[in-house]
This record gives sequence, C-alpha cells and structure tokens, in this order.
Amino acid sequence: MNVKKIFNINIESSQNLISPRKIKKELPVTESAVETVLQGRKQIKNILDGKDPRKFLIVGPCSIHDTQAAVEYAQKLKQLADKVKDRLLLVMRVYFEKPRTTVGWKGLLNDPDMNDSFQIEKGLFTGRSLLIKIAENGLPTATEALDPIAIDYFSELISWAAIGARTIESQTHREMASGLSMPVGLKNGTDGNVKVALDAMQ
Repeated sequence: MNVKKIFNINIESSQNLISPRKIKKELPVTESAVETVLQGRKQIKNILDGKDPRKFLIVGPCSIHDTQAAVEYAQKLKQLADKVKDRLLLVMRVYFEKPRTTVGWKGLLNDPDMNDSFQIEKGLFTGRSLLIKIAENGLPTATEALDPIAIDYFSELISWAAIGARTIESQTHREMASGLSMPVGLKNGTDGNVKVALDAMQ
C-alpha cells in the first residue's frame, strides 16, 4: 500500500527539531535569571490583584529582529526601570513571533536570518539566549504565546504572556494559557471587540 499518495501530499520537506528539554540543558537558566522572573511575576500579580498600587507597562518593539539591539535596549530600559520603580513596573516586550493576517515575515523564531531560510532551531536558540541575557540584567520580559509548541522552549523565562487578537478565540490557545505559569493577558479581537476576551476568561 502506497501511503505517500494520501499522507502529507502538500508538505515539501520536514525536519526534526531539538526538544525543549535538550535546549534547556544546553542553555540553562541562571539563578539571577530565575530571581528576575519570579520577582517579575510576583509584582505583576500583586499589581493585578490590587495589592501593589503601581501600574505595570509592557514596553518595547513590535517584535525582535536584531538581538544585539535588543540587549542594548534592555540595558537602557533597566536604567529607566530603576528610576521609576516606585511608581511603575517596566516589563520589556520581547515578541519573537508575528501573527499574520496575510503573508509576511513570521518572526525571529521562524526565520531568524530574515531570508526565508526558516532556520527554526537557530531561532529557538537565539530567542532563549536573548531572554536569559535580559533576565540576568534584572529586567522582566513579556511575550505573546502564539505557537503552542514554541512557548515550551522558553516559558520559564517569561514574567507575563499574552494571547493575541488573532488567537483569542482559539480553544487551543485558551487551554494553553490556563497551563502557563505566569500571568496571562487576553487581548480584544482584531475588530476591537472586547467580548471575545471576556468570553476567553470563562
């Protein structure tokens, strides 16, 4: 029986990815990074629960494409965060994926070289390495949990996650969000409708 006639007929090629366990072993989290993540999560939760009168802001670029620039940005943002810490908690936006309504660059994880070579494993290593550096600098980070598989490669380095406008109505993403270890924000739909976010909290 020729299964090739009925299986993956639209797939040009495939390759196995490194496992989350292996990449975490090769790029382990340091004690200082763990402390940053824990404190970030705790402070965000206290702010959301009304136990901390400050506001928290997610600050940073739309998505990461230049990791060196991101590290420099994180260093400057940390300096600002220290100055305003009595009034605000600054969390760096570190988005590795770009959800697309149409075609376009899908982000650092999918295409780190921005040339359609789609070196996903390189993107996973690059993204995790960047998050470790930022956390070691003492700055909590936020990202969008877009790919349910990808988030497991670096979720322990994130202090706040988002379910975006294009996935807020997805049952898969709501279930994923319920298992994440950090506070999760649920966004309104692409049409601005807040009801879908409220429904997602059910």
